[in-house]
Amino acid sequence: MMPGSYRGRRLGACTDCRNNWAAFRANEIDIEEIADINEELCPTIGTCGVMGTASTMACITAALGLMPLRGASAAAVSSTRLRVAEETGVNAVAAAKAKRKPQSVLSKESFLNAITVLQAIGGSTNAIVHLLAIVNRHPDIAGQITLKTFDEVGRKTPLVVDLKPSGENYMTDFHNAGGMLALLHTMRPLLHTSAMTITGQTLGQTLDAAAFRTFPFSQTVIRPLSDPLHPSSSLVVLHGNLAPSGAVMKASASKNRALLAHSGPAVVFANSADLALRIDDPDLQVTADSVLVLQGIGPIGNPGMPEAGLIPIPRKLATAGVTDMLRISDGRMSGTAGGSIVLHISPESAVPDSPFGIVRDGDVITVDVERRRLHLEIEEEELRARIEARKGRLSSEGGGEGGEASVWTDRVRRRGYRGLYERTVLQAHEGADFDFLTAAGPR
Repeated sequence: MMPGSYRGRRLGACTDCRNNWAAFRANEIDIEEIADINEELCPTIGTCGVMGTASTMACITAALGLMPLRGASAAAVSSTRLRVAEETGVNAVAAAKAKRKPQSVLSKESFLNAITVLQAIGGSTNAIVHLLAIVNRHPDIAGQITLKTFDEVGRKTPLVVDLKPSGENYMTDFHNAGGMLALLHTMRPLLHTSAMTITGQTLGQTLDAAAFRTFPFSQTVIRPLSDPLHPSSSLVVLHGNLAPSGAVMKASASKNRALLAHSGPAVVFANSADLALRIDDPDLQVTADSVLVLQGIGPIGNPGMPEAGLIPIPRKLATAGVTDMLRISDGRMSGTAGGSIVLHISPESAVPDSPFGIVRDGDVITVDVERRRLHLEIEEEELRARIEARKGRLSSEGGGEGGEASVWTDRVRRRGYRGLYERTVLQAHEGADFDFLTAAGPR
């Protein structure tokens, strides 16, 4: 989308939606103002006008070599879209004639390029799940790119694109600053230019054929490697006793960077319904130092791993001026959202032996981004005892109507598509794909 305008400042879906809604919840703006803002958030057709999931996946698809570069950033209402459509048609016919298929085009280097771009643009955490799913379907690459790879690439890749939610600008600014062509030229020292593209050329040949001349504005939106927005690790991968298989965090979108090294007592919500019922309760035992924990929204849990990880700040804290808190869930979050938020905890709480499933109110949780650590501050013996007790409840036939045990029994016995999904979907660190669609096949 093109950005809108409200009282002289630009607005765009959906980062500004979330920020202004938070301001409304904090009583900083009234119902009339939020209504006026709402009319400017989506002024044209198109996807969110910031570096959300749609824009992220477009940039990554271009980095993989599967689409025209300018197609990643051209506004939906621009005439450039018509030219991109024609170019796409030419590429499609040429690829069909040459029998070039994605499996033959994509290599390990292609995915490393995509991950480098993901880190450089401060892209959506959703991209991690999507890329892992694609990788694990590729018979020649499955297992070579893992969650660990994203962190390794991030440590040596600066954030150079200044777009919301990690920065201040909009996708139209990125496009006008040169878009993916300018970004790939900027990032060239960190890219594998031998990677093939759908056109039959390598990435290096594509860039050589389209030299990009830097001009001053592009240095503001697409920063040089020597002057990045952040030096490295826009997206980080955390491990610890709370997430043995990993969790992810968009550190660059934190509103309070002190929370990137924080310990606090947990306030636990069992699922999204529990959250909705209690988050604004004035009697909720919560402070600005608390860690908000939302369980039950992973691949199996909801089911479907919804974008519910942006847990709202409790209203009583928001009205007191709190704008960010450490929040943790096994679900996903929109790429347009910001805050100090840990996502994709694996294994998710719905899995019987998940450490995340046994967190209780008052348990102290530590996040240390520098050390890539996510830890529940209890003794190992206590952790194992809680897990075993929970597994016992889940395997018991006496779980009770609507209880945790009966819910798990339903998942095991459920018929139809939902039963197939819940029994065969993989965890987030493996791409949340069906196991029978991966290169390795069903387990």
